[in-house]
Amino acid sequence: MVNYCPECGGEMHYISLTKHYVCKSCGLSCTGQELNDLHDKNRPDYETDDEIKQARRKEYLKWYLSKK
Repeated sequence: MVNYCPECGGEMHYISLTKHYVCKSCGLSCTGQELNDLHDKNRPDYETDDEIKQARRKEYLKWYLSKK
């Protein structure tokens, strides 16, 4: 689980009584699922160059091995 706030970058504290994460800086309160959704929403859509190269290598290897 990610322990930083998606809004301000502050530290998230888990409250077991309410089963919510609360930011110590801005006060954002959300469940674990909501926190994951917010982090996924803020994640960039593009892949890094290394990830693209690795995907191409895997595709080529799969193609190469299928021809043998």
